[in-house]
Amino acid sequence: MSNKYSPMKKIGFLNREMELEPPAKINGHHKDTISPTLGELLKRVEDAQNNGTPNNQEHRVINLDHLDQPRSVPPFVLSFNNLTYSVKTSRKLTLPSCFRRKDSLGVVTNGETHHQRKFSNMKTLLNDISGEAREGEVLAVLGASGSGKSTLIDALANRIAKDSLKGNITLNGEVLESRLLKVISAYVMQDDLLFPMLTVEETLMFSAEFRLPRSLSKSKKKARVQALIDQLGLRNAAKTVIGDEGHRGVSGGERRRVSIGIDIIHDPIILFLDEPTSGLDSTSAFMVVKVLQRIAQSGSIVVMSIHQPSSRILGLLDRLIFLSRGQTVYSGSPANIPRYFSEFGNPIPENENRIEFALDFIRELEQSTPNGGGTKPLVEFNKSWQSKHYPRNLESDRLGLSLKDAISASISRGKLVSGATNDASSTASTVTTFANPFWNEVIVLSERSMKNSRRMPELFGMRLGAVLVTGFILATMFWQLDSSPRGIKERLGFFAFAMSTTFYTCADALPVFLQERYIFMRETAYNAYRRSSYVLSHSLVVIPSLVFLSFAFAATTFWAVGLAGGSSGFFFYFGIIFAAFWAGSSFVTFLSGILSHVMVGYTVVVAVLAYFLLFSGFFINRDRIPPYWIWFHYMSLVKYPFEGVLQNEFNDPTKCFVRGVQMFDNTPLSIASNQMKVNLLKTVSNSLGLAITPTTCVTTGTDILRDQGVTDLSKWGCLGITIAWGFFFRILFYLCLLWGSKNKRS
Repeated sequence: MSNKYSPMKKIGFLNREMELEPPAKINGHHKDTISPTLGELLKRVEDAQNNGTPNNQEHRVINLDHLDQPRSVPPFVLSFNNLTYSVKTSRKLTLPSCFRRKDSLGVVTNGETHHQRKFSNMKTLLNDISGEAREGEVLAVLGASGSGKSTLIDALANRIAKDSLKGNITLNGEVLESRLLKVISAYVMQDDLLFPMLTVEETLMFSAEFRLPRSLSKSKKKARVQALIDQLGLRNAAKTVIGDEGHRGVSGGERRRVSIGIDIIHDPIILFLDEPTSGLDSTSAFMVVKVLQRIAQSGSIVVMSIHQPSSRILGLLDRLIFLSRGQTVYSGSPANIPRYFSEFGNPIPENENRIEFALDFIRELEQSTPNGGGTKPLVEFNKSWQSKHYPRNLESDRLGLSLKDAISASISRGKLVSGATNDASSTASTVTTFANPFWNEVIVLSERSMKNSRRMPELFGMRLGAVLVTGFILATMFWQLDSSPRGIKERLGFFAFAMSTTFYTCADALPVFLQERYIFMRETAYNAYRRSSYVLSHSLVVIPSLVFLSFAFAATTFWAVGLAGGSSGFFFYFGIIFAAFWAGSSFVTFLSGILSHVMVGYTVVVAVLAYFLLFSGFFINRDRIPPYWIWFHYMSLVKYPFEGVLQNEFNDPTKCFVRGVQMFDNTPLSIASNQMKVNLLKTVSNSLGLAITPTTCVTTGTDILRDQGVTDLSKWGCLGITIAWGFFFRILFYLCLLWGSKNKRS
């Protein structure tokens, strides 16, 4: 290994000259006592970022091919040995007729509960899988559907719980810690989940804001994005939006390359991909794999699953692993496939596609024995082939660079730009988890969400239209209500419907997170940002729209209906409507965190909000609610804004709503003549010993509140509790994301 280093060799890094000193060696091995710690290695990144590239210069991918003494052993070797993963499954076993229960007539019953029993067993998805992937190479995992391709990728990417996965995974002979793996690797999902109204350039730029540290200037991040656009072959589509079903955007192949780009913006050491060519035509698939080959040649380990590559794609792959029902049936280079099957006794015919032949032959063996025993000879032959042609040298990893030295060399070549840390003495267990501080993440997340929303004004326009139409209907239906007993009844009905409408309008917030869920899971799986940052930014972004909707509804209805209070009453009315929108939006957002289907979510929202309205106190007063349901009354989100607007309207002890003969308006006596009502009023006053005249105030606003059971809280208390409900459901939403979005198999 002495030829890997030359004294004081200068290596360009971010257009800056750095001196890489040769590590000391003892008896052919590096001396660990002077080898830099991982924290020191990562500190070099920050130093280079802080003092490196001038803002007006381009970031470029550094290549060490110009060195006069190329290294003979790739510095990074990802090894996996004896990986085994099983899951518990349940199945029903039908009992023979002689064991089935008979009825009173001796007839065998056919009921499921009588002759079927449930049994659980373990299904092995990975069975003793071993192999390795090297820097500068593309390792492809092949096999039929259900063979374990995606499971193996998830196992290598630490997306399977450690307790469930057996075996070991090492990088340069050292076991990888989860936090370090997140810093030096990236995982590209099979589905292209992107914000539809952002351009390619904007999508990559936001990824750079998340994954690259704050210490790197804006101009350097832009330069990195431009270099990546060229590397991915996306220059012609840089200003094109991603698009979706309703908006024309980039092609499928370009979309896939953007998905790859957002995960390699920080130039990771290891790149995992789950079937990156799925759903693409042959040309687009070839372009994607060609990009992956360039990424590998720039100094990365690329591991991907692929279903059935074409002959052109096969020429880009360096290593292959064929899986059959969780077992390895071939592991080696594409060039050795003909020799492998020839020695097995099934030579590949001339002019035959070797991949198609291999997959078809493996499938025939699988179908020959249902339990998978048909491929057992091929599995055993692969083991003997490996020991004969590729004997494992346990010292090979130790003869290569250690993990610390390999990371050091990688940093010198400009990789791992998101792994900076401020603590030079830190170790692998204290590697910086996130590239940016909390508030920086909140700002970037908010900016991205608002930019995507602004380009879809029809969504907000529909919500605004629904609010204005509802407000217009209510304003014309309850136009200029008077203060008579009938007017009081109509005001109560208006308030109950208005407050419930604000909550039902918030149901439109349900699909927002459901559409972003997998983007969120992909980005947080590798610590692009904190979950708390996402929740806070999500909350801040909705506030301007809720303010506008609240003002539109309040302005449409307050003066048209003839509500009391003047300007101060209007602003409180506006505030309580905003609080209701806020609480309803937060509640619906919380539901979107625990439900995964839009239709199920709408069903739950409609049902729960109907219960909130039922227990709000409008249909039945609080003192009439049964004790076993009273808890739901206090949990009703409609209760507090409903009582708040009642307090705002009727909490004036000097204002009279019913005078003298008006007390008969809501009775059968309302059809009597006015003189008869006056005579009846005299009779009632004499019987009660009170002096009640036609102008005597019988009912004030305080009496109305008491009749409705609104006596516990002031209007400001109702406003505060409604806002607090909104914060409460936002906290629950955060806990759902914290505990329910681990993105790992059990």
